[in-house]
Amino acid sequence: MTKITSRRLIIFLAAVLLALSLPFATLGQSKFVARRGKELVSPDGKPLQLKGINLGNWLLPEGYMFKFKTATSPRLIQSVVNELLGEDEARRFWKTFRENYITREDIRFIKQSGFNSVRVPFSYRLFVSESDQQKLEGPGYKLLDQVVNWCKQEGLSVVLDMHGAPGGQTGDNIDDSWGYPFLFESAESQELTINIWRKIAAGYRNEPTVIGYDLLNEPIAHYFDTASLNPKLEPLYRKIVAGIREVDKNHLIFLGGAQWNGNFKVFGPPFDDKIAYTFHQYWMNVNKGVIQQYLDFRDKYNVPVWMGESGENTDEWITSYRTLLEEHRIGWYFWPYKKLDATSCVASINPPADWAAIVAYANGPRTTFEEIRKNRPPKEKAEKALSDYLERIKFANCRINNGYLKALGLKTASNPASQD
Repeated sequence: MTKITSRRLIIFLAAVLLALSLPFATLGQSKFVARRGKELVSPDGKPLQLKGINLGNWLLPEGYMFKFKTATSPRLIQSVVNELLGEDEARRFWKTFRENYITREDIRFIKQSGFNSVRVPFSYRLFVSESDQQKLEGPGYKLLDQVVNWCKQEGLSVVLDMHGAPGGQTGDNIDDSWGYPFLFESAESQELTINIWRKIAAGYRNEPTVIGYDLLNEPIAHYFDTASLNPKLEPLYRKIVAGIREVDKNHLIFLGGAQWNGNFKVFGPPFDDKIAYTFHQYWMNVNKGVIQQYLDFRDKYNVPVWMGESGENTDEWITSYRTLLEEHRIGWYFWPYKKLDATSCVASINPPADWAAIVAYANGPRTTFEEIRKNRPPKEKAEKALSDYLERIKFANCRINNGYLKALGLKTASNPASQD
């Protein structure tokens, strides 16, 4: 053996020994959360068990979180605020609402409690202009950048969720639609949906804090013509994914089933190598049978499934369901993080003194201008209640529900405002 050959052999053996000593993440492992068979995998190559919370009501308000029964969707809630404050003050109200509802302090607390991720539901309306051409501009991009940056600093992962899509994917208050899932019958709305996702994905294509994109929340409610609409869901998913892949080949994409994310029969085999599937479940008896179809789907296609929404129940029920999911290695995101005067959330907002007057007006008859004039509370009282609300939604003024945190198997904490 020549001296040159010996030297090459020594270099080769040294390289092999060095490679064997390196962690898996350095041997070609992506810096992004990835899919490996039935599991999601962290950048260090270890299986990732998601334990997340939904930042509901922040970028798509829901009436029940204000105690409203008839003004249930964002546009209906906005009408209430417009009628009480006028359009100019209402615009300032919603700007402050978005600034105060979720802050760096909220994100820090979520991390300290033991969550490892947040799901951020948003309305498409924050990402397009109100002009006829609907340019891809609006406050939503900055708001997402801000929360993603906070999460990056605190070590939390993020799932981005289009909760309200152009035209409406659900056909109910939760997507701020006009009472029907027009998205599936409108080429224009579909194109806008693709364009918004493409722009969002282009902005985060190199950001590992983002786990992935939850394309459409709870598409196609059960009370529509599901036989006609369901076959349109996966083809639309394919179009959105194709648009995202033009700019981002790094991130996972999450597909929710039809009928409140519950029906996986609409799916064929995975059509992208970075797809996972998400289901939602509320208010059922907790037993293995309720998740069996998702376990079967996971086994059939060797893909990850995770639970994207559940909650709105007792601490005992949440403990039982969370335990069931963890026994079967299903990650979870409970709903919601924060809402008004409730125990079925992490942070409860203490209602202002005159909030009952706001609720009474929102729930009362307002179909004519005469009714609006007659039933509107005194201007000073309405302004004070809404102003106080904007202060009370700040983390420092909320009450932490330690029972809820215990039910999720997480750390309890001292309340910033008052003891639980």
